[in-house]
Amino acid sequence: MAAYPKSGPVTLRTNLADYAMTRALKSGAVKSELVTFDFCGPKVANQGFKPMVRERAFDAGELAIGTFLQAKVYGKPVTLLPAVVLGRFQHQCALRSTQRPPLAPGEIEGRRIGIRSYTQTTGIWVRGILQHEYGVDPNKVTWVCNDDGHLAEYSDPPNVERPGADAKKVDQMLLDGEIDAAILGAEIPDEPRVAHLIPNPKGAALAWYRKYDTVPVNHLFCVDKDLADARPDVTAEIFRMLKQSKAAMPPSPDGIDFHPFGVEALRKPLAMIVQYSVEQKIIPRAFAVDELFDDATRGLA
Repeated sequence: MAAYPKSGPVTLRTNLADYAMTRALKSGAVKSELVTFDFCGPKVANQGFKPMVRERAFDAGELAIGTFLQAKVYGKPVTLLPAVVLGRFQHQCALRSTQRPPLAPGEIEGRRIGIRSYTQTTGIWVRGILQHEYGVDPNKVTWVCNDDGHLAEYSDPPNVERPGADAKKVDQMLLDGEIDAAILGAEIPDEPRVAHLIPNPKGAALAWYRKYDTVPVNHLFCVDKDLADARPDVTAEIFRMLKQSKAAMPPSPDGIDFHPFGVEALRKPLAMIVQYSVEQKIIPRAFAVDELFDDATRGLA
């Protein structure tokens, strides 16, 4: 944990990956006389989430919203900014094995479905979509997981199967036809042994977007609570820089804003991920959206 100066410029150990949204910030095109980022996190940002919430290894950076909700449950000193770093549709992340009989999204109860970690935010979104759009009870699915969650205090529910440290990764289990389906992240294999569990996932995702008038958000920006408490000016400057970096992005081909900023713009997706997290036993109780922010960050827009 760092001791933050009460005034003047700061240099922040930061975990932030390379996205279109962060390009202007990380390249130095977005500048500040108050805040300097030391981008010392791993290339794959989610590998820094455990150190961030368990060891306070970073002063600032992106954090999966599912991880943040659990961090709040367990009283971790992390403050959320209403700034999305990574947002995307999730329907394409659910895949089925073509080496097994055809499987519809509503038919996965009683099946073994792989996912890297039960608490992975992509999994929370996909399970919520499967429950609320296709009638699946996620508690009647066996979730096969390689990794534990980011919070050491959390224990997986009883319908989670952990095959052991020496087991195959779930993406390889899927390719080998050893599980019925899997929820994967950014690396979706393009090969005939797998197919999308949800047919026409892009069309289904656009229909979901029109139905709910929102987007699934994955990673938001966070800062260490001691920094947020001591330096609201720094928090506000970080928000400004992120907003400027977002403004430098090329527009989405669909005209959809996958990076909403401000509490009001985030109210729908945050309420949904909180609801899904309670239903899936990720967190024990629902938070109101305003509870997720402090007095300073709640007013950022």
